[in-house]
Amino acid sequence: MAPQRFHEQFHHIQRSLPDVPLTMGPDDSAGFLYEKGVVLVRDGEEARFVEDTVRTHFTETQGLVPDHVRRVGPRAGRTGVTRIRVGDPAEGEDTVPHALRAVREAEERQGRRLAGRNHVVHIAVNACPGDEPVPVSRTEPANPGAAEGSYDPGTAVGVLVVDTGLVHDHRSYPLLSHTTGDAQLTETDGDGVLRQYVGHGTFIAGILAAVAPNTDITVRGTLNDAGAVLESEFGGLLFEAVDRDGWPDILSLSAGTPGTDPDGLIGLDAFMRELRAQRTLLVAAAGNNGSDTPFWPAAYAALPEYADCVLSVGALRADGQSGACFTNHGPWVRVHAPGERLTSALTGFTTPVPYVYQHSTYDSCRFGVDDYPCTCRYPRHTGVLSEGRESTGAKPDQVMFDGLAQWSGTSFATPVAAGLVAARMTAYRESDPRAAGAALLAAAADRAEVRGAHVPALRPPTWRPVPAGIPAVPA
Repeated sequence: MAPQRFHEQFHHIQRSLPDVPLTMGPDDSAGFLYEKGVVLVRDGEEARFVEDTVRTHFTETQGLVPDHVRRVGPRAGRTGVTRIRVGDPAEGEDTVPHALRAVREAEERQGRRLAGRNHVVHIAVNACPGDEPVPVSRTEPANPGAAEGSYDPGTAVGVLVVDTGLVHDHRSYPLLSHTTGDAQLTETDGDGVLRQYVGHGTFIAGILAAVAPNTDITVRGTLNDAGAVLESEFGGLLFEAVDRDGWPDILSLSAGTPGTDPDGLIGLDAFMRELRAQRTLLVAAAGNNGSDTPFWPAAYAALPEYADCVLSVGALRADGQSGACFTNHGPWVRVHAPGERLTSALTGFTTPVPYVYQHSTYDSCRFGVDDYPCTCRYPRHTGVLSEGRESTGAKPDQVMFDGLAQWSGTSFATPVAAGLVAARMTAYRESDPRAAGAALLAAAADRAEVRGAHVPALRPPTWRPVPAGIPAVPA
């Protein structure tokens, strides 16, 4: 991952979580953020064991008073996790790596991880954005375009999108006329400028509705605040989302976090166990770090106990021939779908609204893939968060949105795949979304080259490839 973009987003996320001291992974390339001075554990006997083990270790090796290690925050609820304070975040060095080492021997004996970092879970274009949206003309057709078929409320496939909320005038976009859910809490800042990531959930819903017209799409604004929440809270928020309307056929999730632990996120243990007991198929974004480090919860697709209920999705570049430079990759990514320069609804069609770019483009691809005009480089713009902008005097670029946009990321490859599963359910009158997902993958004869591997690819019939060498141009 390019450190510049990671640092820019670190400060952006820190502002959205002002009361939480955050730090970065062991090195900039790790691509994850977490709560400083806190480890996450399962409540009960494991929490007591970890607390005692860490307290003893720190008392003997660092001279800390025992009270420095203690459980903090609300008691564990339905998610069954609790936070343990393992040091004072104001004292400089983060003590979390020391605490994790203190319990490693016990974990090896028990064959089970007992403690982990309290990661920041974010929208899959947040700490690792593929790019920012680019306005296109209202006359530009959606891409993927609207598939044949009609909406029938009696047979429609239920799809829940957990993301940012819907823009207030989303129903002025015909494909979203019957989409329901939460409204985006705040669309613009005090100057009337569109806030970062506003329209993310709306854009995703537009892609889903285009690929699969016979869907009941509900968008929950669980990730409205810049898409950043702590792992300790994320499982509970997912439970709230599914509890409101019942477990859907398909859960489309374009959020997560990189993590080096091979068995997933402690904070999602309870939710993933309940998901496994349901019939819902979780379709999850693989993330945009340009890395093979697992991105959770998408990476649950590689664990045998979750292989049938999680579909992880990477992104193809605009010409569809290979992986987008930003997409995560590896054997834990089950399929790739178009995810670069897709066209969908960002705002409604009633009032044009300005947007100021947050990140600058690069002179060369930040992931080292320079044989095509990637979104790292085109269209050129200067962002307000960019390092060194003040010294050069460069002003951030502003554009106007009045409906459609092009946007890139595994965030948007995810609803393409989710929509294809839903479309197959309708076409074959399939009531089991997991069986439909498995059949879709089994029938996928197309392949794409992603970092030297030939992997399954899903390309909707209504998706139009953009030939290499033709960068997107703002309207």
